[in-house]
Amino acid sequence: MLAIISYDISSNRQRAKFHRFLKEYGLNTQKSIFECEVDLDALAVIARMAGSCIDPDTDSLLIYRICNRCQNKVVVSGQGLKVTTLEYLVC
Repeated sequence: MLAIISYDISSNRQRAKFHRFLKEYGLNTQKSIFECEVDLDALAVIARMAGSCIDPDTDSLLIYRICNRCQNKVVVSGQGLKVTTLEYLVC
């Protein structure tokens, strides 16, 4: 499933830590927005990591799960990237 993860973390150190972590899961398509093709287990790992990086009094995290049907309706304008699922086999 496609998940859009948006975050606003006030601590530079915590924001950089979370940003580096998310690079392992998806594409950084905007400053604090990642598009990740993940399963529910990976999404749970991301949510746990976010819990250790976010101060609930000052920061925010939004995770949007996008179904396959809705993913086909995504409109990209300008220089944006559209995340697509690739079929591949690792031998």
